[in-house]
Amino acid sequence: MDLKQILVIIDPESQDSQPALERASWFARKANVAVELLICEYNSALDGGFFFDGPAQQKARDSLLKNRTKWLEQLAEPLRQDGLQVTTKARWGKPIHKQIIEHAQELKPDIIFREAHKHGILQRLLFNNISWQLIRYCPIPLWLVRSDKTWQNKLITTAVDPLHAADKPAALDHKLVSMACTLAKTLNMQADFIHSYAPLPRTMVFDAELIAAYDEFLARSKDQHEAAFNQLLSGYRIAEQQKILLEGFPEHTIAEHTQHNNSDLLVMGAISRTNLQNIMIGSTAERVFESTDCDLLVIKPNGI
Repeated sequence: MDLKQILVIIDPESQDSQPALERASWFARKANVAVELLICEYNSALDGGFFFDGPAQQKARDSLLKNRTKWLEQLAEPLRQDGLQVTTKARWGKPIHKQIIEHAQELKPDIIFREAHKHGILQRLLFNNISWQLIRYCPIPLWLVRSDKTWQNKLITTAVDPLHAADKPAALDHKLVSMACTLAKTLNMQADFIHSYAPLPRTMVFDAELIAAYDEFLARSKDQHEAAFNQLLSGYRIAEQQKILLEGFPEHTIAEHTQHNNSDLLVMGAISRTNLQNIMIGSTAERVFESTDCDLLVIKPNGI
């Protein structure tokens, strides 16, 4: 796949540092892609006519967006001096995640970069975190940048689910592998590919006959997952040492693997479920992201 365009979401509340822009700038120089910087603004004081009449309110909004565009141009200038093609855009509206998605659907970038912070379960339940909404609903690959870890430009880890236990479409795994291979080659990084499966724990088997056959069950389960894993990766130029089969719940084993191997980027697939399911348990990608300390690239199935 060819990488041509990226979109970088600028945080209007952070004037001192922009981790997403730093990561995206490095990426753009490596991949030689076009860059667009986007700010999405909304303030209730400039909506609803509480303090201004209609024309004055619109003038205040226009002034705010003009100021933001001026700032974006200042951020863009160093990239342009490096020879990159950089455009800027400031948008008004709410909710912010929908403004980002609408703009991305117009621009059609290959990847969206945005800074992400860890947030507690209560904030997720209240739907007040933009990153979680983008993980659920953004159809374009979303690169969430962690500002609390040093980027080393070494390892991309890709988590796949060849038996589709999480109800993910089969084609999604191929999108993940293809993207990881492209990034590893373009960015001159190493890549490994992991599949984590969780067989039924022995503590949940109470039938005497099943207990006696438990070890055989474990062996069959491992063979089944290993065969599916190898079949998925068979069409790609991936060495055996890059294929890693893990036993355990993904939110635990994937996090442990990325931390132990000091991965820079974790590539995962995510699908949207009903609002009730999202509220109660979230997706595997969300739970893994809560427990990892590296960047996360979330990729959705086609047709989202």
